Amino acid sequence: MDENPVTQPFSDAGVATVEDGHVVLDGPDGIPIILTAEAAVATGRSLVEAGEAALAALRGSDVSTGTQS
Repeated sequence: MDENPVTQPFSDAGVATVEDGHVVLDGPDGIPIILTAEAAVATGRSLVEAGEAALAALRGSDVSTGTQS
């Protein structure tokens, strides 16, 4: 990642709520994202998979096989 604070990853989790049948993600720094229920579920699954892969990479293991590098 580059040193520009705008492009640095957030370390605080967002909070999701339901409003008028839509999912509202209140992200870091108050950045709101409004999703349909279907999009929220798909995004959540994708985030979990990517987060687990990133954690595995940081720990030096392959998430798909569970082996250490």
